[in-house]
Amino acid sequence: QLQLVESGGGLVQAGGSLRLSCAASGSIFSVNAMGWYRQAPGKQRELVAVISSGSTNYADSLKGRFTISTDNAKNTVYLQMNSLKPEDTAVYYCNVQGRTSPLRKFGSWGQGTQVTVSS
Repeated sequence: QLQLVESGGGLVQAGGSLRLSCAASGSIFSVNAMGWYRQAPGKQRELVAVISSGSTNYADSLKGRFTISTDNAKNTVYLQMNSLKPEDTAVYYCNVQGRTSPLRKFGSWGQGTQVTVSS
């Protein structure tokens, strides 16, 4: 049974910072990619950042403000968000892809954590 537990969301003023965490636990054989997505009210879920095999990919509009990192020993992914803007308000979801065995892949979503940026 795989479980992703997110933490770190909350309310912050514009210009502030937050750090999100997502810890994966359970029957994990290997992890191939860990990432963050967000969904604002009335909008589709969009990519924030993903890290895979040491390479990172960010949404163009977020480069320079957001930083993704991982602790592979803990199967944990972080998202450091700086210079937050009201338009960053959304529910942030982590996504982890990997294998539970050499022959079985998995892809799981976290429960989501609310980030609200006030102006």
